[in-house]
Amino acid sequence: MKGARFETEREMVYDRVLIAVDGSDEARRAARRGLELARAFEADVDVVYVIERSTLHLTRTEAEKSRLKESAEAALGDIEALASETGQSVATELTDGKPAVRISECATERNADLIVVGRQGQTGVGRRLLGGVTEKILNRSEVPVFVVPDGDSGSTNGYSRLLVPTDGSNNAEAAIPHGAAIGQHHGSDVHVLNVADLQAAGGMFDAGGVDTEFVDRLEERGREAVEKVSGRIEEAAPNATVMTATERTASYGGAADTIREYVEENEIDLIVMGSHGRSNLGRHVIGSVASSVLRTVDVPVLVVTQPS
Repeated sequence: MKGARFETEREMVYDRVLIAVDGSDEARRAARRGLELARAFEADVDVVYVIERSTLHLTRTEAEKSRLKESAEAALGDIEALASETGQSVATELTDGKPAVRISECATERNADLIVVGRQGQTGVGRRLLGGVTEKILNRSEVPVFVVPDGDSGSTNGYSRLLVPTDGSNNAEAAIPHGAAIGQHHGSDVHVLNVADLQAAGGMFDAGGVDTEFVDRLEERGREAVEKVSGRIEEAAPNATVMTATERTASYGGAADTIREYVEENEIDLIVMGSHGRSNLGRHVIGSVASSVLRTVDVPVLVVTQPS
């Protein structure tokens, strides 16, 4: 498989981390997070800056083209300087093309275990966006993607409280080794959460709503999923403390709103979750819950795709 190499949760490591930058404050904060995570796992770090090819085509003179490249090189140099503050060495690359495509290609070429990117900020009306490049990376990459939100401090002394949401699916289970590995390295409290989404379940019935017996079965399935995930994490991460929770929601915001509320109430530092799966065209697609979580929480989210 591509991405993190492991046979069991206990053996999972990050050997190589790819950090994508574009000169923005968001990317710089994301780079700080990526460098710290790489340092915890003693991973090699590649930093890539992709100049949009259409932007290059807009330049009219060699001087304009040189200024564009100088700006990109300065952004790469800034991350090299950040790394050197903690004695880390990084390999940098300046390239051009479609950013999401080239970043994904670079991750594959370098056999990266993790891609680190920043999340775009807010629109004028305050609704958070992922940003075009970030969302495209999430929808095409087989390598796990670590998304750092706008407004993040860009620095952490570790992840003391992780959240691993699960719905019992294979896609959700893909996140287990990553949650276990980070929890083990940081001695974290790892929260395993299932949300019984009654609105989503009710949509299965023409009459609307669900009866008590169905809700009971839904919640029992959630408890079983939580127990399975927590057991695997406990076995793989003896340094971590595993905590479990099941929640019920009838909100139109669904599971994503409940996850966001849980993050705030429990002061979660990092969410580790699976993506939805693959489209008919063979590319990964981010499920509605993961997509909503990524847009609304104020902590980093590590999105893991089910291996091919």
